[in-house]
Amino acid sequence: MFYEPPVSIESIRDSGVIALAKDATDFLAVHWWCRSIRSSHLAYANPPVLGVFLFRIVPSTPNYQSVLWVVVGDLPAAYLVCDDAPTWREALRSYADEMGKWVAAVRARTSLMDVIQVGVEPTLENADKVDSRLRVISRIVLKYGK
Repeated sequence: MFYEPPVSIESIRDSGVIALAKDATDFLAVHWWCRSIRSSHLAYANPPVLGVFLFRIVPSTPNYQSVLWVVVGDLPAAYLVCDDAPTWREALRSYADEMGKWVAAVRARTSLMDVIQVGVEPTLENADKVDSRLRVISRIVLKYGK
């Protein structure tokens, strides 16, 4: 299910989507640079596999973005800045690109310093799991186009 324009999280009634929204909110709220969340919107959901949410936050410091995408589901959660991805589809593409770099680095057993921070152990098994989820994301992006 995709939502254009994104819909307020408060208006969601589907329990699976509500769970994804909670995961996205909890993920964002634990970062030190997120002082508070001003608004949150659902852009895409396929519970429990994937959810893409748009957040407007009050950053703890002016050096941080105030509008972010958050991707959650049956994969490592991540946030992406909207400057690089103005739509949820582009956010998913960016997510897939960044996670793909992580998968490649783990498989090559190279440094993870220059890739996205991923909340799972950098094992070959986890790299394979993330890679399989990225294939699902590729099909979703292809299905819904640009």
